[in-house]
Amino acid sequence: MGDRGTFGESTWHGGYYELAIEVGPRDDGRLQRALTAVWSAADVQGCYGDMRRPPEEQDPVGCTVESLTEFGHVLGQVRLPTGHIVACGCMTIREEGDTPVDWLDFYLPIGALEGAGLDIERPQSYRSPVLDHWLAAIGTAVHGAVAFRAGFIGFETSGCSDAATLGGELPESRRIGSLLPVAGELRYGPANDDS
Repeated sequence: MGDRGTFGESTWHGGYYELAIEVGPRDDGRLQRALTAVWSAADVQGCYGDMRRPPEEQDPVGCTVESLTEFGHVLGQVRLPTGHIVACGCMTIREEGDTPVDWLDFYLPIGALEGAGLDIERPQSYRSPVLDHWLAAIGTAVHGAVAFRAGFIGFETSGCSDAATLGGELPESRRIGSLLPVAGELRYGPANDDS
């Protein structure tokens, strides 16, 4: 196993631990504010566009919606609560249709998390309370900058749910963590269903 903060081939294998944010109606300005807030709240170092080359071998790119569009993602390095530095990234999903919606997905590759001092529960689904609470704090900080519709935390959470499905209430049983604005306050419901 190499350095978890590099962009080696093994870094990106195994899926992703995510904070998937339903930002809201399509709007470049709102999406940019959310991206900037994620990078700041997580204290991501650097911003790069090529996952095949180490950060020191590429020029930085702007942490912008334009870079997300051009490269499909932006990448950096982040210090986990365990003290380990790992690779991370952000991508966007811009839904089409009658009411297009922007999503912003901040992710940590499982290949980078291996050996990063985390007590992973249920390895088949990569549940980590340490990461869940850290990502919830990042989501809370982002919500202070951009009032998003919902956020979902855990292994491969992108596309698992949305604000409309939650209907304004955190479910009692949750296989993934959820951030949801309720009565003007952002509430966090950690994952609690081990089935």
